[in-house]
Amino acid sequence: MIHPYIPHTDEDRARMLEALGLSSIDRLFEVVGEELLLEDPVPIAHGRTEEEVRRMIDSIARRNIRGIPFLGGGSYDRIIPSTVQALSSLPSFVTAYTPYQAEMSQGLLQAIFEFQSMVCEITSMDIANASLYDGSHAIVEAALLMVNAKRGAKRVLVSATIHPFALEALQTWVLGAGYELEMIPEKDGVADLAGLDIADDVGGLIVQSPNRYGFIEDYDGIAELLHEHKALLAISADPLSLAIQRTPGQWGADIAVGDTQSLGLGLAFGGPACGYMAVKRPLLRRIPGRLVGMTTDGEGRRGFTLTLQAREQHIKRERATSNICSNQALAALMTTIHLSSLGWSGMVEAAGQSYAKAHYLAHHLGRIPGLEVPDAHPFWCEFPLVFQDANHLETFLRELRNEGIFAGVRLSTLTRKDTDESVLLVAVTEKRSREELDLYIRTARRVMG
Repeated sequence: MIHPYIPHTDEDRARMLEALGLSSIDRLFEVVGEELLLEDPVPIAHGRTEEEVRRMIDSIARRNIRGIPFLGGGSYDRIIPSTVQALSSLPSFVTAYTPYQAEMSQGLLQAIFEFQSMVCEITSMDIANASLYDGSHAIVEAALLMVNAKRGAKRVLVSATIHPFALEALQTWVLGAGYELEMIPEKDGVADLAGLDIADDVGGLIVQSPNRYGFIEDYDGIAELLHEHKALLAISADPLSLAIQRTPGQWGADIAVGDTQSLGLGLAFGGPACGYMAVKRPLLRRIPGRLVGMTTDGEGRRGFTLTLQAREQHIKRERATSNICSNQALAALMTTIHLSSLGWSGMVEAAGQSYAKAHYLAHHLGRIPGLEVPDAHPFWCEFPLVFQDANHLETFLRELRNEGIFAGVRLSTLTRKDTDESVLLVAVTEKRSREELDLYIRTARRVMG
């Protein structure tokens, strides 16, 4: 046996390797790369105490590189009130999971109901569900809703400026769904919606603002054009940005989607996240997942219950709006607590500080020779920083990292496009201080000087 907690015997492993056509376990993992493999096994001997193991793990953790993050690209380092961790860690919430026997989980159901209500208020929409897995999942569900809501729809129009991960999720979905995606090209960093052609088989259009570059897009008149052809408009947005920019409902959108990572969810190496989805009332019975409603019992007391669950577990499979079998209940709870702690004025303050600090940094970086900040479109808290070539960008990242600064995300790591090799996405949140911004600027001047 390799380890007392791994049940496979030597014979079990030999049979599995034979079935795979491999001679050893080392051959199985050789594709990973030697630089990522441990040279020695983790030194946990039998009989170590809990405190000894904790110290060993802490010593490993201290080897991590720490720094000031200006990282974005979908996940952002924001101020999270202490109430979020304290309240969401209560055993009554942590152990509730998803309420299958709904009436037994009144506290969790009320929290989900409040989450739905807050999403509707933020997006200016009518109905919101009990959350989805993440923002990319929400976009895929929006596409599915579009083709199901219009008879004969086979295609969905998608802006080329949505997040690359969401685009990959959509492309995976159409592989087995039998539908088609038609990309709307970008122009100067935003979707080129001029002369939008909407055929009879188009179910709708999916766009994003702020988009993959951080730019704010203009959708004036787009909803009306789509509605003339009985097609739908879905807008993906960072919910915190909606405190200071036009909401999907104000643009006339039928569907609002996105990710609530900016509201109460830490970076945590990329997860967990929490998708949201809100729709106009005519689409109430087409929204996927679950909806929690408020009612009164036989004695007139307020109560909460699952009102709509149009899943394959409850109705005939071919009539199901989605096969999602759960939601991000705990992550949605953390978002709800975060919003309750901030209030609307707190959201406006956080969004406004992010805007002001990002523009302060962009203004000073744009004046440094060798750096360019495109100004064709407005942005909120994230902007592209363009270098002369990829080598200059790599040097810039390395030198700033030596100063304890994670300068941004290479756009090409998200898009996998050669044309983005010299573009850095820089994100600034309300958490960044004036001293941190000035340190970034001083270091950038020295490196580019």
